[in-house]
Amino acid sequence: MLRKIKQQKVHAKSGNFVIVASRYNTRYVDAMLRAAQAELKRAGAGKISVCRVPGAYEIPVVATKLARTQNSSLSAIICLGVILRGQTVHADHIGRAVSHALMEIQLRHEIPVIHEVLLLENEEQARARCLDKKFNRGTEAAQTALAMARVMQNI
Repeated sequence: MLRKIKQQKVHAKSGNFVIVASRYNTRYVDAMLRAAQAELKRAGAGKISVCRVPGAYEIPVVATKLARTQNSSLSAIICLGVILRGQTVHADHIGRAVSHALMEIQLRHEIPVIHEVLLLENEEQARARCLDKKFNRGTEAAQTALAMARVMQNI
């Protein structure tokens, strides 16, 4: 069951956030990107940068480079993408590889890497999770990034 995004009152106290977003399935990813940017701005994020990549599979290499080269200045990296299942298992392989890589990046570099690379069954699910403001996973990703930035700052 799809959960509504709750409006959280998390404030950034500035912060430097980078969003790595896939160009593949642009309609859906762009909607998540706009929602994430709006949420970060609402919370008072100091700097919001966007880096576009061709597809979901390319997200981890960019996130790795960002984490390695800008680690001390980054509050969080938000990763956005949409993978739609087809008639083969290719989407599952991509989804699994991206999930594993993003987890490894955040552990290795001790920086929050927010995983909103969605592996979905069909476009109906994509519309619900990306285009509907009540359920937009871009908003949720930004809220998670804000919360994790605060946690990391306080430990």
